[in-house]
Amino acid sequence: MKATVAVACVQVEPVVLDRDATLDKLAEQTALAASAGAELVVFPETFVSVYPSSVWAKALAGWSDPRAKAAFAQLFESAVEIPGRAADRLGEIARDHSVWLVTGVNEVDPTRNGTVYNSLLYHAPDGSLALKHRKLVPTNHERLVWGQGDGGGLRALETPLGRIGGLICWENYMPLARFSLYESGVEIYLASTADDADAWQATLVHIARESRAYVVAPCHFQRAAAYPESFPLRELLDGYDVIGRGGSAILAPDGSYLAGPLYDEEGILYAELDAARLHEERQRFDPAGHYHRPDILRLEVTPNQSS
Repeated sequence: MKATVAVACVQVEPVVLDRDATLDKLAEQTALAASAGAELVVFPETFVSVYPSSVWAKALAGWSDPRAKAAFAQLFESAVEIPGRAADRLGEIARDHSVWLVTGVNEVDPTRNGTVYNSLLYHAPDGSLALKHRKLVPTNHERLVWGQGDGGGLRALETPLGRIGGLICWENYMPLARFSLYESGVEIYLASTADDADAWQATLVHIARESRAYVVAPCHFQRAAAYPESFPLRELLDGYDVIGRGGSAILAPDGSYLAGPLYDEEGILYAELDAARLHEERQRFDPAGHYHRPDILRLEVTPNQSS
């Protein structure tokens, strides 16, 4: 890892179900972060352009509810095609501000366009798409929305900043998925999420202590008022205010907080990551090094099947 790395963990509300306006907001926030010196800018789970809150996504279980069908169609239409114009725009934003940009998106494959995936996209400062990871297993109500991911992105990405990798929300409860990142030497661990529960913070502390890596964890923030009146399931949001309160945070390799958690408001968390702290904490515990027994315990990862 580079001696010091400046990171930005962004917790802002998307322009719900409006992909292009959300990308404009992402560009503004990335510009702010870059102007503050950030080299790595990370956005939450499915920031582009909505996380399917259980408040309304449960209605997708309705077998023939026309409102549910229409809501899914809106989500699909606001998703990011890869390859496609929206993905290219993300690359342009990374290039314009000379940052590593990691963004959670609803993703569709234009060659097989019947399924939406929950994906994390890593764009390099030259604008190229360096890595894509699809959430392996959608959680609970999410299974009504997203398809299952594959083995892509389960190894950390070597960059001039250090080895960067991550998992999406409750994938972080999958021990073998975590270990795949540990085994590839992850130094900056990204835990993009929509889980705003207090218990999630204990998960972040554990990941930091187990990986002995820095953890950057942006959380989705959304309010009922952000949904357009044209949203077919809008009535299910009546009586709600904040339906995703955030909880973004940045943690050190010993599990201590460098920034956050941030709740109930928009904001950008910043931290400077010091490579020396990685070495200090790994002296006692290195999960894929001196505290591993590959002669007894081994992990096999099936390669990416989506490309």
